[in-house]
Amino acid sequence: MIFLAATQSLAVTTVMPLVSADLDGAALYAVAFSGTLATSVIGMVAVGAWCDRAGPVLPLTTSVVLFVAGLVVAGAAPTMEVLVAGRLLQGLGTGGQTVALYVVVARVYPAALHGRVFAAFSAAWVVPSIVGPFLAGAVAEYLHWRWVFLGVAGLTVVAFALVLARLHDRPLGTDHPAADPVAARLGWASVVAIGALALSLAGEAGAFAPVLVVASLVVIAVAIRPLVPAGTLRLRGGLPSVVAMRALIAGALFGAEIYVPYLLMDEYAFSATWAGLALTVAALLWAAGSDVQGRYGDRIGSTRISLIGTAQLVGATAIAALTAWLHLPPVILIAGWALAGGGMGLMYPRLTVLTLAYSTPQNQGFNSSALSISDSVGASATIAAMGLTFTALAGTGAGFPVVFLIATALALLGLVPGLRLDHSPRADAGAGPAA
Repeated sequence: MIFLAATQSLAVTTVMPLVSADLDGAALYAVAFSGTLATSVIGMVAVGAWCDRAGPVLPLTTSVVLFVAGLVVAGAAPTMEVLVAGRLLQGLGTGGQTVALYVVVARVYPAALHGRVFAAFSAAWVVPSIVGPFLAGAVAEYLHWRWVFLGVAGLTVVAFALVLARLHDRPLGTDHPAADPVAARLGWASVVAIGALALSLAGEAGAFAPVLVVASLVVIAVAIRPLVPAGTLRLRGGLPSVVAMRALIAGALFGAEIYVPYLLMDEYAFSATWAGLALTVAALLWAAGSDVQGRYGDRIGSTRISLIGTAQLVGATAIAALTAWLHLPPVILIAGWALAGGGMGLMYPRLTVLTLAYSTPQNQGFNSSALSISDSVGASATIAAMGLTFTALAGTGAGFPVVFLIATALALLGLVPGLRLDHSPRADAGAGPAA
C-alpha cells in the first residue's frame, strides 16, 4: 500500500502539468495538490479517533474505499473542477490511510523495530522512484493521463485485499480504549480544511485576495490547536517540536517539489516522461537516507539528523532557485534536488519514530493523526501560498525562483523545533489535545 501511495504521489506530480493543459485548469493547478492535503486533515482526525476506540482495521478499510473512489472520479473527470473534487475525496482516504497504517505498526511491531519498519516504508518508494515518474509520463504520452489515476485505483484494491487478509484475525484493539469526545475535533478539522481550501482559492478573490489570505491563515492557526499536542505552535520541546518540524519541512519539500517538473517542462522543454527524472533521483536518495536512519538513527541522534537533513533540504531548494534565476543547465537542478530526498529520508522516518515513542496505546491514533495533520497543513498552506505567488509573478520571470526561495526559508525555520526534538519521550507519553 505504501508502494502504491508512492507511485500515485510521484505520478500525479509528474503528469499534472499535462492534466492542467488538457482541462484548461491552470488557475486550479495548485488547488489540485493543496486541496487533497486539506481534506486529508478530516480523514486523519476521524480515523485517529476511530483507531483509538476500535482498532485500525475498519478505519483502514473505509479510508481505502474513499481513496479509490477519489482516484476514479479524478480519472474520469471531464473538467478541472471535477478533477479537483475527486482529489478532495481522495484526500479524505489518503489522510485516514496514513494514520491507520501508523497505528498498525504501533500495535503489531515492538518499539525496537519501529525504526526499521519505517525505513521499509521509505524503501517501498524505491521502485516507484525509479520507474514511477518515467512510467507516468510514458502512460500520459502514449495512452492518456487518465490511466495514471485509474491504474493506481485498480492496483490499490488488490493490495488492500492482501493486507486485510493478514489483519482481519489479529487482536489490534486496546484493553482501555480512548473515550475523549470526537465531534469537536472533527468540527475543528473541517474548519482547518475549509481554511486551507480558502487559501488555495484566494487568487480568485481579486482585490480581496490579501484579506482572504490573512483570514485563512488565522483560521487555520486557531482551528489546528485542538488537533495537535499542547505547545505545538509555541515549539515546546519534545512531541510538540516533532509535530511542528514535520509541518515546516513538509511545506518546504512538497511545496517546491510540484514546481520542479513544471520548471523542466516550461523552461527547458522536457517531456513529461523526462521531467520526472528529478523526482526519481530525489526519491532514491530519500530511500537511502531512510535506510541510514533505520540502521543508525539512535547512534546518530535526533539533533544531528535535524542538522544534516535540514542542510541538505536548504541546499536543494537554494540550488533550484539559482537554476531558475540564472537559467543554469537542467542537470544542476536534477542533481541538486537529490539533496532534498536525502535530507527528507533522514528526517521523515525519524519524526515518525519519535511520535510513537511519545505515545501510549490510548493516544497512538491522536498523536499519529497530529503528525499527519501537521504534514498536510504545512504542505497545503505552503502550496497555496506558492501558487498565489507564482500566479502573481507570471510573466516576470521571477515565479520559479521565488517559490523555491520560500521553500528555503521554511527549511531553515525547521531548525528551530529540529533542535528540540529529544525531551524525555515517556514524560510526554500522555500528550493529547491542546488545553
